[in-house]
Amino acid sequence: MSVKETAKAVRSAYLKLSALSGEQRAAALLRMADALERERESVLAANREDMETASEIAPAVRARLRFDEKKLAGCVEGLRALAALPDKVGAKLAETELAPGLVLEKVACPIGVIGIIFEARPDALVQIASLCLKSGNGALLKGGSEAQRTNRALYEVIYRASVEAGCPEGWLALLETRADVSEMLSEDETIDLLIPRGSNEFVRYIMDNSHIPVMGHADGICHLYLDAAADKARAVAVAVDSKCQYMAACNACETLLVHEAAAETVLPAVAAALREKGITLYGCERAQEILGCAPPPFGWAHEYLGPELSVRVVSDLERAVEHINTYGSGHTDAIVTEDRAAAERFLDAVDSADVFWNCSTRFADGFRFGFGAEVGISTSKIHARGPVGLEGLMIYKYKLRGSGDTVAPFAEGERNFTHKKRM
Repeated sequence: MSVKETAKAVRSAYLKLSALSGEQRAAALLRMADALERERESVLAANREDMETASEIAPAVRARLRFDEKKLAGCVEGLRALAALPDKVGAKLAETELAPGLVLEKVACPIGVIGIIFEARPDALVQIASLCLKSGNGALLKGGSEAQRTNRALYEVIYRASVEAGCPEGWLALLETRADVSEMLSEDETIDLLIPRGSNEFVRYIMDNSHIPVMGHADGICHLYLDAAADKARAVAVAVDSKCQYMAACNACETLLVHEAAAETVLPAVAAALREKGITLYGCERAQEILGCAPPPFGWAHEYLGPELSVRVVSDLERAVEHINTYGSGHTDAIVTEDRAAAERFLDAVDSADVFWNCSTRFADGFRFGFGAEVGISTSKIHARGPVGLEGLMIYKYKLRGSGDTVAPFAEGERNFTHKKRM
């Protein structure tokens, strides 16, 4: 079946999927979770084959490709958490009386058919598919070639379980070739939204070669700023977690900014803790003097996705904000400080999707935000920003209920609008 035919089938199925009750979609998610647990060995075996075949790939990609017991358990937990969330399809968002007997409602509804192209992260397939199901959207998934066996195994397990639970056949489709991507980009009549997850060059290519709206992010150049009033213990804990908890993630810290007042007191302790974890530090001239490190080899706008970190000493908070807004990717940035006024200034001034105070950048995640899961992080300034969960996959429609009302009496002054907000 061609991509065009597949997309048309998904579109037809999504209309049936969105008509299911919230209870039916939740039951399908729970069945998918049970199926993953039951067929875990076949999925893990597929991933072992992918890992062996992709032995020469970059360490950051290899870390994302690995799908082990821990990641499988996380997918199962995410499915069950998502099933427990309130249903959004058909939820009333607003109600206005335009005039007596004429009532306007704003109601949540699915976007439609979503095409997602993602890197070698098999767990993303489960998260994306489950969010689309919960929100009533049809989906075409194209994963990285490195994870082809794992993606196929996961797709077969969760798709079969969803159909057995009553979801319409064809609501979810898996694409596997590079040629499929090019075909997807031309399907603006059947695909409503594209969500690419990959390099900056790849996302830009998708945007430049399709008329379909695109949502997502490319680089995750995230910053942690240690203010003059940073507590040393907190700074160490947050810096180590932001960088080391999972270095291949897009929300891992890539640049450490340090107020000059904290450079001699806080930075050495933070640097020692990071180096103990195997992190190589690069720095500006002042940081080089303090830490004995080399300058950043790729400049300040670089995503390492590994055991390397850039350090820059700045004169004040305003210079830190300026640096982030200049070199950052609008993803996630954090400040460590005991000065509330400084923290609030940072939270207001940094132009990123996620801005944190005294906590790790690694909290920028749909599951950790309570969204159940996420299809990705959006740095766009459209209807969805930050971790894109259920609400990011919903749009709305207006429903107007009357009793033979016409515009003419209002235009001629015989009737007046009341515009009473009911909710």
